[in-house]
Amino acid sequence: MQLKQDHIVRLETRPPNVEGKGAVSIRDLVRNSLRMRPDRIVVGEVRSGEALDMLQAMNTGHDGSLTTAHANSPRDILSRLETMVLMSGMDLPVKAIREQISSAIDLIVQQTRLKDGTRKITYITEVSGMEGEVITLQDIFVYKEEGRDSTGRLTGRLAPTGLKPGFMDKLAKTSVVLPTDLFAAK
Repeated sequence: MQLKQDHIVRLETRPPNVEGKGAVSIRDLVRNSLRMRPDRIVVGEVRSGEALDMLQAMNTGHDGSLTTAHANSPRDILSRLETMVLMSGMDLPVKAIREQISSAIDLIVQQTRLKDGTRKITYITEVSGMEGEVITLQDIFVYKEEGRDSTGRLTGRLAPTGLKPGFMDKLAKTSVVLPTDLFAAK
């Protein structure tokens, strides 16, 4: 990411030296970044127990934070996050993990490699809360494949589903106002 704002600190992991000492993990960086009192935290990719640290940071006033992770669908990323949190070594019940996820994450943006090798945003999905022990999702935009262009590449568009996200009021309080017709199914 090429962030051009003021007051940005970039932290990088480091493998251990030849003596097996001096390693700096993503978990170390996430935890130590909290001591800097950031407005937001961006983690390039969660793969393991740092997912718990990231979720806890997102749940403690660091709105606008983001991370990436690999999964096949928006629903699959929730399962992956649960698994990664369990890799943290904390013995948390699955319901508690799901509650952390549902309260920390507002939006999942799914990027997929299509059959022609191109990458497209295929889902923008809201995490809308919990029903019982299940995290509820609603697709806001879904990629609609429309055909191929003259070079054989797939064409399409990100189409609204007609559902308005529940966090619109939260956005408006931060002076971000989106046109409501943006979400109208076409």
